[in-house]
Amino acid sequence: MNKDRVKLAVVGVGNMGSFHVRDLAKQATAELVAICDIDREKADRYASEFGVPAFYDYREMLDRATLDGVVIATPHYDHTPISIDAFKRGLHVLVEKPIAVHVKDARKMIAAYQEARKVKPDLVFAIMFQQRTYGFWRKIKSLIDDGELGKLVRTTWIITDWFRTQAYYDSGGWRATWRGEGGGVLLNQCPHNLDLFQWFTGMPRRVAGFASIGKYHNIEVEDEVTGYFEYENGMVGHFITTTAESPGTNRLEIVGENGKLVFEDGKLTFVRNRQSMFTFSKTSKSAFDKVEAWEINIPYHHHGEGGHRFVLENFARAILFGEPLIARGEEGLNSLTLSNAMMLSSWLKKPVELPLDEDEYEARLMELVRTSRFQKPAPVALDEDLNKSFGFH
Repeated sequence: MNKDRVKLAVVGVGNMGSFHVRDLAKQATAELVAICDIDREKADRYASEFGVPAFYDYREMLDRATLDGVVIATPHYDHTPISIDAFKRGLHVLVEKPIAVHVKDARKMIAAYQEARKVKPDLVFAIMFQQRTYGFWRKIKSLIDDGELGKLVRTTWIITDWFRTQAYYDSGGWRATWRGEGGGVLLNQCPHNLDLFQWFTGMPRRVAGFASIGKYHNIEVEDEVTGYFEYENGMVGHFITTTAESPGTNRLEIVGENGKLVFEDGKLTFVRNRQSMFTFSKTSKSAFDKVEAWEINIPYHHHGEGGHRFVLENFARAILFGEPLIARGEEGLNSLTLSNAMMLSSWLKKPVELPLDEDEYEARLMELVRTSRFQKPAPVALDEDLNKSFGFH
C-alpha cells in the first residue's frame, strides 16, 4: 500500500475500544477516521473529542466511511459478523480477544478472510494479543524455542489473580451471561494466558476441564476452572484460574529435561540441570541423588505498558509495509479451542479429544442461551482505571 497512514475506524468504544481510540489518535502510521457504537451518547462523545464522524450501525459505517480497516472492540458475539462484513468489503481487521465466542464462529471468520484474500491477497487479519510484546513472555518463548529446556514434560500455570468483585459483574448487562458474553473467566480474563500457554508449548491432544458456574459471584457462567492437558510428546499441562481469589497467584512453571523455568512476581528463574534428567536417571548408580543444578536469574527487558499500542502500530505497519504480525487473527483459534474444550469437558464430565467437536459445543452453548432464566440487576456504570487490570497477567 503506497500510503503514509492507514485509515482506521474503531467499532465499539467501551472499556477497551476507548483505549484504542486514544492510542490510534497518537499513531504516526494510522489515522482514526470514524467511530461506531450502538450507544449513541458514547459514539457522539468520542467522535466529538477526536473530530471524526460517529456511526451507530457498523454496516452503515462500512458502506459510507472511507476506510482501510477496522478495529473491533465490541462484545464477543459481534466479532464474527462485523469481521465477516469487513472482509467482504476488502477491509483489514484487527479484532479484540477472544476471536469469537466459540470455535465454529471463529472458523467462519477465518473462512471469510481466506475468501477475501482471493481478491485482495495482501489483506491483513490480526488479533489483540498484546501480551506477546511483554519482555518476560518473549524471553520464555525464546528459551523454549532455542531448546534450552530440552524435551518439555510439564507446564503449570496458576493464574488466580484475576480477582473481580460483584460490582464488576453488575456493571454491564451483557457481562457474565451466556447470551451476552458467552462465558466467564475463560472467555473474558484468560484468552491472553491461554494464547501464551499454546504459544509456548503448542496444542494438546486431550483436555479435561472442571468448571464451577457462579460459585463465588451472582453470575450464570464460570468463575473458577481447572484444566488438565495431555500432549502427543507426553507433556502434561495444568491451567488453574478464578476471579474469586484475593490475594491471587500468578505463577508459571515450565519443566523440561534440562531444568525448570519459573515466572512469578516479575522474576524469571531458570533452575538449569548440569545434564539431562533423563540421561541422569538412566545412568546414575545412586537411588536418591538428584541432578546437579544451578539457579539462574534470567534478565529481560519489558516496556512496562499494557502493550495495546504496539499491536495497533504493528497492524498499521503490516498493512503499509508488510511487517510480520505480532499475532495473526487465525492464531486466536488455538486459545479459543482450549477455552471451549475445558468447558465442554466440564459439561460432559469427561475428557475431550482435539480437534474439538465444534457442533456439539455450539449446540450446548445455544441451549444454555435459550434456557437461561438468569436475571441481572440494572447495570451500574463504573468509573474505573482499566490500567489496573493489565499488570503481569
